Amino acid sequence: MCKILRKNHIYRRGVTTQVTESMVAKWVKRFRQYGLEGLQKKYTNHSLEFKMDVLNYLERTRVSIKETALVFNIPSDSTVWKWRELFEAGGLDALQPKAKGRPSMKKKESKNQPIPGSVEALQAENELLRAENAYLKKLQGLNSRKGNVTDQDKAQIIYELRQKYRVIDLVKIAGIARSTYYYWVKQMGREDKYREVKEVIRQIFEEHQGRYGYRRITLELRNRGYICNHKTVLRLMNKMGLKSLVRMKKYRSYRGNVGKVAPNLLERNFMATKPNEKWVTDVTEFHLHGEKLYLSPVLDLYNGEIIAYNIKSRPVYELVSEMLDLALERLPETHSLILHSDQGWHYQMAQYQTALKERNIQQSMSRQGNCLDNAVMENFFGLLKSELLYHGEFESMEQFKQELDQYIYYYNHKRIKAKLKGMSPVQYRAHAQEAA
Repeated sequence: MCKILRKNHIYRRGVTTQVTESMVAKWVKRFRQYGLEGLQKKYTNHSLEFKMDVLNYLERTRVSIKETALVFNIPSDSTVWKWRELFEAGGLDALQPKAKGRPSMKKKESKNQPIPGSVEALQAENELLRAENAYLKKLQGLNSRKGNVTDQDKAQIIYELRQKYRVIDLVKIAGIARSTYYYWVKQMGREDKYREVKEVIRQIFEEHQGRYGYRRITLELRNRGYICNHKTVLRLMNKMGLKSLVRMKKYRSYRGNVGKVAPNLLERNFMATKPNEKWVTDVTEFHLHGEKLYLSPVLDLYNGEIIAYNIKSRPVYELVSEMLDLALERLPETHSLILHSDQGWHYQMAQYQTALKERNIQQSMSRQGNCLDNAVMENFFGLLKSELLYHGEFESMEQFKQELDQYIYYYNHKRIKAKLKGMSPVQYRAHAQEAA
């Protein structure tokens, strides 16, 4: 061996092979690892299980192909590289050992193409129909749960049926390539990198009783130390079947002109630079167990906080006047407040307008029949009904009143908003006061 290395070439059957330093280093490693057996030429037809063990080791350890070939005593590094290419292109079928020897030149009759009308043909057709029926049953159950079916879902169904039916038939029925199927089979063995995030998403969703959509869940994830793109959160929620609730329309309290109508001072400018600069109010109605309940809140546009509210079983004037008394208790003596509402009859009453004038509050009203002029209040009512009334089950109106009080507290103190930098209304107000 030393003599051959000094001449820097090998003579084999009349052919000269140049020896390189990398070849020598490779031989040394193999000799140290396996002795003389590691230097002998092999003509082994490796089994499918052995090839998969090699590829799994390569994927799991992330070592080089050269190191993998050395560990498994495979003489040529290119053999491992070829196995990986074949698996990625054609899956397990591409790694099946091939029969040794020269293939016969005689034309063989394909067993997969029986004579039309024969017993074998009828059996094959029956088997294909049974496979299609089994696949469609599983697909129908998947459709009823999550809607759109992805290639990953189809691969999962095929994987579950692979013991009873041929994969080549199932992929044709599913309409996906075999390489696509084997790609997703390979992914099944990998750890889900979003597993922890998905658990936190479900916790947030359940904690807020399905009231949060993907945007607020993204903000709450950041508050808990998980930085995720909102598109990723939406995709994960869709996979998990988590969707926020839809919004419903609100009750209208307009009864025509029963008093003086104020001008629209707000003019859809819903931005406020400080607390108690712009308030909005309205009345909404709830139907439950054959009864009605009316809510009159007032909201500060600075942080979306509900300043005060009143509840009654009838939409009488006291519903609004008592709410106003509660709100004015929180209003400082010096202010420049605009209080906006629609043209509901409560807000046209002389008593209501007099109370505003006594506290130097400018009254503003929406244009007739234009709900967008009071869009923020409309938005709050939509959230309230979708996240409370249409979300839960209530045994009585009294129970609903208690839940309503709890929800308004939750809305003010815990429900975060994107425009408030991921804080609740009360948290945002306290943060602003500390900064000032």
